[in-house]
Amino acid sequence: MVGIDTSLANIKLGTKELAYLSHCHLLCMDASRLGFTDRQFDCTVCIQNGISAFHVDKMGLIREALRVTRPGGKALFSTYSERFWDDRLDWFELQAQEGLLGEIDYERTGDGVIVCRDGFTATTVSPEDFGTLTCDLDAKVNLSEVDHSSLFCEITVL
Repeated sequence: MVGIDTSLANIKLGTKELAYLSHCHLLCMDASRLGFTDRQFDCTVCIQNGISAFHVDKMGLIREALRVTRPGGKALFSTYSERFWDDRLDWFELQAQEGLLGEIDYERTGDGVIVCRDGFTATTVSPEDFGTLTCDLDAKVNLSEVDHSSLFCEITVL
């Protein structure tokens, strides 16, 4: 198993926490420009709203995940469900109160987008957005909502 993050501090902490698992490796890397060979993994996972918060080209992110996934393998993406708005906003408010991100700009926050005064923004990828992002792929796509909180896009590479 290989995990990536752009934060070297996160990688160091994760490496320390996972030191007892010899099959887990963490690397400092950008998900939109993976340093792996084509078709290297059985499953590529981009969860915790990564497709909405990375501020990269979403189509490019999906294509990069598919590039490193073997035929028959899966690429998984998640985003918040549109039905989870109130809970999501509450969570971001708590994060802002703890100083983990900037104060929320309520004038610019709404319609699935949270904007913080420090420049951080988080969006939501709707089922229709996933449909547009995946319509030209040579892959099987399945969308499912879990617990009215998360929307998962499962792409099987053909």
